[in-house]
Amino acid sequence: MSKPEFVYVIYIEASCEKVWDALIDPEMTKDYWGRHRNTSDWSKGAKWQHEDYDDPSNVAIAGTVIESERPHRLVLSWAQPANLANPDKVSRVTFTIEEQFGSTRLTVVHSELDDEMLRGVSAGWPPILSSMKTLLETGASMPMTRRRWKSGK
Repeated sequence: MSKPEFVYVIYIEASCEKVWDALIDPEMTKDYWGRHRNTSDWSKGAKWQHEDYDDPSNVAIAGTVIESERPHRLVLSWAQPANLANPDKVSRVTFTIEEQFGSTRLTVVHSELDDEMLRGVSAGWPPILSSMKTLLETGASMPMTRRRWKSGK
């Protein structure tokens, strides 16, 4: 039986390069991703972490860069740090960034999910990606994503 996946498509009035940068630039992610940043050198095989912007020792998610084709495709393994060694708890996120009609289409496919992670990403990806879009198009993210999130809020 296959594991569930979450798919989200959003159109952004920005270049593919700017969307790519928004996914990996810590100064941008802190504003639209609940005061967190993504850190890595973003090369294939490199480790990456989603960590608290103000306390990098607080790592929420970690994994490996599976594919990195700037500015069009980024594939990451994704797990809570305590679950990295458990293949049943490691999921995969694929960001596909394509120019379309002068704008950018961002498709996020989060696959190989267990039930707990499916619930979390189903609640998390829509506001995160909506706020990233708002940031890129207006210069300011949505206020709700500039602060740390408590579980379910």
